[in-house]
Amino acid sequence: MAGRDGGCVVPVDTPTAVAGFKKKGAGSRSWILMDSSGQENLMDVDKHAIMQRVHIHARDLRILDPLLSYPSTILGRERAIVLNLEHIKAIITADEVLLRDPLDDNVVPIVEDLRRRLKPENLSREENRYGNLAAHNDIETAEEDDSPFEFRALEVALEAICSYLNARTIELETAVYPALDMLTSKISSRNLDRVRKLKSQMTRLTARVQKVRDELEQLLDDDDDMADLYLSRKLAGASPMSEAGGASWFLISPTIGSKISRASRASVATVRGDENDVEELEMLLEAYFMQIDGTLNKLTTLREYIDNTEDYINIQLDNHRNQLIQLELLLSSGTVCLSVYSLVAGIFGMNIPYTWNDDHGYVFKWVVVLTGIICAVLFVLIISYARHKGLVGS
Repeated sequence: MAGRDGGCVVPVDTPTAVAGFKKKGAGSRSWILMDSSGQENLMDVDKHAIMQRVHIHARDLRILDPLLSYPSTILGRERAIVLNLEHIKAIITADEVLLRDPLDDNVVPIVEDLRRRLKPENLSREENRYGNLAAHNDIETAEEDDSPFEFRALEVALEAICSYLNARTIELETAVYPALDMLTSKISSRNLDRVRKLKSQMTRLTARVQKVRDELEQLLDDDDDMADLYLSRKLAGASPMSEAGGASWFLISPTIGSKISRASRASVATVRGDENDVEELEMLLEAYFMQIDGTLNKLTTLREYIDNTEDYINIQLDNHRNQLIQLELLLSSGTVCLSVYSLVAGIFGMNIPYTWNDDHGYVFKWVVVLTGIICAVLFVLIISYARHKGLVGS
């Protein structure tokens, strides 16, 4: 079905339809739209249609381009929240969620979670009435429904990225600790190369976790940035006529106005309070900030363990190097002593006539014995001096 802006909109009624589309394949610009009424649409639209739909600039949409290496970012705009958290690339409005690449293996669980968490309360009760408990088992449904739509969608994304990074950290810990133990037991090129690769993975993962943590910390430190994420509050305070004039590539439907009314009613408690009150969002962000901070602490502990292992290995290598130096000192000392013995043998081996050499055959025996004793005593003196100076271990 073609929309007014040239985008192709495909309605999706059941989760099995998404699996069917996965077999057909989707382009890099495929999106899934989920609204507050529980409707889903799998679509392939260009960036201009997205920009007109959610009223964001091209530079904001460029953050969601998977071909560009943008860090994790949470941006609050006038009518939308632009979310770029690793593989989660979404645009959240007061009553809709646009999620990019919904057929990706890492994104499919998020779609399922959004489908479960964003489902209207009346539909959930209908499913529970007919015994469909597998689709809705969350005991905190009523509490979630009290929150604005954008906060529920944001919570799903934050929970997904925190769980994903924590799972990658656990996998890395499972691989690193045995590799380090094997390296300490046997230092070899194979074990060293294995630890080097794992350390590179840890460095990259630490940078990713650190960026998500910094983004959450930056939001928590700035109340104005958190206030920009209250889309329902801004929508309720805006003029209905300005909302009705918004561009849309959906079919003309009387339910559009009811979505705005529902969003206004959902945020009436917030609007009655202080417009600068961001306590609800602050509590939400703090919860996931603590979770991502715990993941970062795991990686920091893992890095310290790797550094300690490296220090231990360096100590072992230094000890072996010192043993080689001691062996070299022993061999050098023995060579010096043998050189003295060779000097005496060379002097007596010269073809020079000696008067005392005639009829004195016993002289050869005494010269050999005395020279050997002198060389041995000289060797012992050298080793004793080296031990006294601490050059050779006891």
